[in-house]
Amino acid sequence: MKKKEKIVALIAGALSHSHEVLLDAARTAHRAATDSENIPDNKYDTLSLEASYVAQGQANRAQEIRGALESYRHLEVRGFSADSAVRLTALVTLEDEEGTQKRIFLGPAAGGLRISDEAGEITVITPHSPLGRQILGREVGDVVQVDCGGSEREYEIVEIS
Repeated sequence: MKKKEKIVALIAGALSHSHEVLLDAARTAHRAATDSENIPDNKYDTLSLEASYVAQGQANRAQEIRGALESYRHLEVRGFSADSAVRLTALVTLEDEEGTQKRIFLGPAAGGLRISDEAGEITVITPHSPLGRQILGREVGDVVQVDCGGSEREYEIVEIS
């Protein structure tokens, strides 16, 4: 399996796991909402109602993750050369002023997800994120500025694969 196909498989695996966990949590909250022990005694007893809100929220999040998982299952992984511009499915290595490197994968969904391979941590970002918008279309050697909680940091794109 090629490097980026392995990364996509790791992302899909993490999403699949999260999806299962959320479905289990939604089922548990649904059982709590419909349990006979939680029938309201008066109009101020809202335990059942609150549990139904939790169940619905978890089911909605599970649906979002399922959509992200489907997008990765149908994702066409592109190859990049040394002079390619950053596009969807690019694995980008950024380096800050201190020489610290970070790897990011530009994916269609699941921004913020962190996975690890034999070379270390990879953060998934989307083209809609601030960093994704900054690097989209850029090439090796380009410098991007990223807002890190009120302070700007500069990163150089040192590798695109």
